Amino acid sequence: MATSLRFTSADLEVMPDDGKRYEVIDGDLYVSKQPSWHHQRTCGRVFALLESWNSQAGLGEANLAPGVIFAEDDDVVPDVVWVGKDRLPLVLGDDGKLHDAPDLVVEVLSPGRHNEQRDRDAKLKLYSRRGVREYWILDRQLRTLEIYRRHEAALRLEATLYEDDVLSSPLLSGFSCQVGQFFA
Repeated sequence: MATSLRFTSADLEVMPDDGKRYEVIDGDLYVSKQPSWHHQRTCGRVFALLESWNSQAGLGEANLAPGVIFAEDDDVVPDVVWVGKDRLPLVLGDDGKLHDAPDLVVEVLSPGRHNEQRDRDAKLKLYSRRGVREYWILDRQLRTLEIYRRHEAALRLEATLYEDDVLSSPLLSGFSCQVGQFFA
C-alpha cells in the first residue's frame, strides 16, 4: 500500500530562508519564486487603498503577506488580507500569525500556469472551506479583478471587473476605488 507524503506547518519551519514562498494546502507543498517588483507594487497599492479607507472607517486592519495557519496541513501566505476589528483578537495568535479566516483575502496572480492554478483553484477551495467572506484575484496582465463572495457557505464568483470599473464591497462599508488604481 502506497502512502503519499503530506506536508505540514512543521515542515515549513525547516524550509530554507531563500526568498521563496513555501505554502501547504491540503498537505501539498507549493513553492513560488520571489515575487517581482510589479507584483509587489500591485500588492502595495491594494494595501494602501485599504489602509487609506480604513484610517477613516476604523473597521479593521489590513496587512501584507501575513502567515495564515488554518490547520497543520493548511498554512499559506496570502498577498493582502483585511480582518474586521472585532474578529482580529480572535484570529490573531500569540505567534503573530492568523489562525482563522481573514474576512478578505487578496491574491495577485504571478506568471505561470502552476501559480495561477494555485490561486484560482487550490486557494479558492481552501478559502471557501475555511470561511473567508470575500476573495479578490487580481490579474496584472489582463488588468482585471475577480470578486468571489460567500454565498450559501461557499465562495462564488460575483463579478469580474475591468480597470475602468469601480470596486465596492458590502464587507468594506464605504470603500470604493477604480480597479485601475491597483495597476497604476
